[in-house]
Amino acid sequence: MKMFQKQTKHGKLLLLMFLIAFSYSYLNAQSKTNKTAKISTRPFGDGVRHWYNIKDKNNIVDPVPNQPRYDESDYTNIANNMLIFQRDNGGWPKNYDMRAILTSEQISKVINTKNILHTTFDNATTYTHLYYLAQVYTATKIEKYKDAFLKGVDFVLDAQYTNGGWPQYYPLENNYSRYITFNDGAYMGIMGLLQKVIGNNSNFSFLDEVEKAKVRKAYNKGLECILNMQIINQGKLTAWCQQHNEVDLSPAWARAFEPPSICNGESAPIVLFLMSIDNPSEKIIKAIQSAIKWFEDSKIYNTKIETFDIEAFESKFKTVNHDRRVVIDSTAPPIWTRYYELGTSKPLFCDRNSKYLYSMAEVSVERRNGYAWYTYAPQDVLEKYNEWQIKWAPSNNVLKQ
Repeated sequence: MKMFQKQTKHGKLLLLMFLIAFSYSYLNAQSKTNKTAKISTRPFGDGVRHWYNIKDKNNIVDPVPNQPRYDESDYTNIANNMLIFQRDNGGWPKNYDMRAILTSEQISKVINTKNILHTTFDNATTYTHLYYLAQVYTATKIEKYKDAFLKGVDFVLDAQYTNGGWPQYYPLENNYSRYITFNDGAYMGIMGLLQKVIGNNSNFSFLDEVEKAKVRKAYNKGLECILNMQIINQGKLTAWCQQHNEVDLSPAWARAFEPPSICNGESAPIVLFLMSIDNPSEKIIKAIQSAIKWFEDSKIYNTKIETFDIEAFESKFKTVNHDRRVVIDSTAPPIWTRYYELGTSKPLFCDRNSKYLYSMAEVSVERRNGYAWYTYAPQDVLEKYNEWQIKWAPSNNVLKQ
């Protein structure tokens, strides 16, 4: 009996040692996984480039020399930065690096401006922060990230106009930022987030049906507004402007060099979004077909854009050290201008004096170099059209008309 008791104790000891060793190995593996797992910060790239490379007197804080940055795998500290920058209304200011390891002085300045409600969707702001926070909460179950996410969703829903559109900034300001804004992906970034929330994206499984119902309502209104803004030009349904009037939905001016026009660069992601919708309505199908026909008809052939170095000079915004020119090349793929004139459908350019121009060569060096006047974005849409058309509009291929 004593021998049996000794063996039993020995067995328990071995089992205990095994469990300790297993637990250590498991926790160590989990720790390594957490250190190597990454949640992409690529969606913040535009704001990061602006913070480091463009002078802006309105910045809350500027980067310090050789600003240190968190590794992309350090997603809780990156998320903590987002909480620092989130304003009291749930939105975010634009053009900062969420991976920056902020100094105590920088943190203090940001926190002291939380009540300044200059919050925006411009330059991939707010909707990108929300998706990131949802992913971090899903990975960690830390409540503060969920709370910040829900506060941000309320901001998005509050910012929506009754007609379904979104301004560039909210609360509303007395300038062009009041307009419904496709420029720089603002509107479609919001719609993409809402689409994920009401879809089967696992990062939003923590939301209850009440919250999802509110998001679904906003999504449906946003979709209807997109369809209602599509431009009729010369009697034909075409594409969209970068920004539309928030009341009558007409194409509108934004900055001095951004005229009301048909904007192919910003219209391409709109069409891709519409093409992603299963079982599209007849209205959605018509919108896609019309935009596809417009993209095909507005192609420019035998043209490419060449960038070359020039003697550097300082503009108000940055150092300019290269220029661009149009080159005739019979081997070049089709290209599109950013803007097409309403009424004439001619390629359109502009400058800081708001004068209409009809070639890139007429634009000043600073704007010619500092703005994307040509785009290949519609080509991606055209390449995806055949598969979409066979599935959803098999009897009507507009590219063969």
